[in-house]
Amino acid sequence: MTEMLFASQQGRNIPKEDKIFGINNRAKAMIAKEGKDKVVNATLGALLDDKGDLIVLSSVTEVFRNLAPAEFAEYAPIAGTPAFREAVKKDCFRNYEPKGFVEVVAAPGGTGAIKNAVANYADRDSKILFADWFWAPYRSIAEEMGKGFETFTFFNEERKFNIASFEEKVKALLQVQDRLLVILNTPAHNPTGYALTEEDWKGVKEVFGRTPSDKKITLLVDTAYIDFAGDEDEYRSYLPVLEEMPGHVLTLIAHSLSKAYTLYGMRCGATICIAKDKAVADEFKQVCEFSSRSTWSNCAKAPQVILTKIYDDPQLRDRVFEERKQHRDMLISRAKAFEAAAAECGLVTVPFDTGFFVSVPCEQPDAVCAKLEEEGIFLIPLAKGIRVSIASVAENICRMLPARIKAAMDSL
Repeated sequence: MTEMLFASQQGRNIPKEDKIFGINNRAKAMIAKEGKDKVVNATLGALLDDKGDLIVLSSVTEVFRNLAPAEFAEYAPIAGTPAFREAVKKDCFRNYEPKGFVEVVAAPGGTGAIKNAVANYADRDSKILFADWFWAPYRSIAEEMGKGFETFTFFNEERKFNIASFEEKVKALLQVQDRLLVILNTPAHNPTGYALTEEDWKGVKEVFGRTPSDKKITLLVDTAYIDFAGDEDEYRSYLPVLEEMPGHVLTLIAHSLSKAYTLYGMRCGATICIAKDKAVADEFKQVCEFSSRSTWSNCAKAPQVILTKIYDDPQLRDRVFEERKQHRDMLISRAKAFEAAAAECGLVTVPFDTGFFVSVPCEQPDAVCAKLEEEGIFLIPLAKGIRVSIASVAENICRMLPARIKAAMDSL
């Protein structure tokens, strides 16, 4: 970490550039120099077609182009327009009707939703808990607000969710702090592609049930990739379990429009609260509005109007869902191709279900990725391995990559 010259360090680990976007920039530079056919850029969490161009849902674009000026130029309320907040509930829960008190506060993407949860449900100098395979901004968001983090071992020896490690870390943290924020990213976990099973969710509920009732636990479920996981109703079957959590557990959901509606650059999402008491839900809205006002103030109105229009028109909604399904099927085919090729060449991967990414355990991730960059293959080194974005490369590339990764690992 470079020592600050004039800025205040504040205990933060601030790199010279974001690792993922830095590697992506190097890939783009090589593409400009050598040509697109000489480079494999499997870095970013964005769905690209087989030519490497960003996929944007035409049904969503049509709505965007027909917005009236006031629908995108006017300020939106801090919590989001009332119609948007209702549309978010429909988008998040679909056929499930929560029994608790639900509140929604708009945020600039899933990242903003996570930021508001960290700001309001974790004490300063406390630690947040998430898996040891994790999206790096979880750590940086915590550090930015003077909070630490702890990780549990995501997988056990049977390659399943490690409920024993999860419980050990939950109990250890609650021995030294009265409030705990837990982040679980599922389904289509970034970076592994794992999805918690019904059995996993029941285990989480039982773990929380064995914790002291005078402690406050907030469970944040990061669902950024849910609509590209598979059947959209099937992958929401865990929702009833969230409402069965003990009384000292509050459930939040980080909801994003980036992937599901290909609105990456419009930065829109929401934090959703499912509370057993109305007072708790009201408090959630109050504190998240306060945090929003003191950071980004309010969110872009255009994507809020777009989502509202989609849910106001059943035919339009069905068009969006069908178009998304076609691209989701393409993503699933890529994943199957990668898995088959990995099995054929003996490349071990982290347990995978579905999603944008596959991860490979590796003892020298930086060295392996550096070697692959020399070959024009750009992947993301993590603390425990390598992340491959199958969302951003064609199916034939997915078939080719495992052997190349295995060769680079073996050479070192």
